[in-house]
Amino acid sequence: MAQVTARIKIKGKNFEIVVNLEEALKVKAGKGDIIAAVGSPNVYHDLQAAKTVPSADLMEAFGTTDLYEIAKKIITSGEVQKNQEFRDAEKEAKIKQVITLIIKNAVDQNGRPYTEERLKRAIGEVHYSFDNRPAEQQMPHLLEKLKEVIPIRIETKKIRLIIPAQYTGQAYGLLKEFKENEEWLANGSLQAVINIPAGMQIDFYDKLNHVTHGAVQSEEIIEKENSPSPKKK
Repeated sequence: MAQVTARIKIKGKNFEIVVNLEEALKVKAGKGDIIAAVGSPNVYHDLQAAKTVPSADLMEAFGTTDLYEIAKKIITSGEVQKNQEFRDAEKEAKIKQVITLIIKNAVDQNGRPYTEERLKRAIGEVHYSFDNRPAEQQMPHLLEKLKEVIPIRIETKKIRLIIPAQYTGQAYGLLKEFKENEEWLANGSLQAVINIPAGMQIDFYDKLNHVTHGAVQSEEIIEKENSPSPKKK
């Protein structure tokens, strides 16, 4: 397990500890074991110079000298350094997530899905730069770039949602990537029309039902094709 530095700055002073990277990230996410995360028995002002922190400074900054309480504060509120190997693995995992989403949702001009190998070649051609945003947020931007080099389109569903007033705050962030329009109703509820990739519907509804406790109303909008004009005799 890789050992890295976790640090925080309080009242102008640096506080650093050695941590086990994977376990520290679990602690930061609220799931890890703080004892397993801590990799050394000391807190430092400057770890590289081995300058340990006096007890008085610990009490002033953290209100305690307990190593694990201090470490938890540093990890959860400060920065946990990620080594290059971890960053590379994290980036590869993100790329795979985005590509998997596209495979599930996109087709070519003949309605056939793309292979992972073909998508990777196309991504290399457009020089798309992946970042740390969730895969579903990056997919629309990548698709626009891919359209420059391959015929690609997303199968989507248009859905009208009505979210009760008490849940709009939690639900609004889920809608923003797919929202076409919105209307605030007189009772404070939010009515929104979303256009969502068909392959993302189940995951989207799971998240939406979780934050609204299943109180959301939904209706798929079926857009009728225009009827042909009558032929003139």
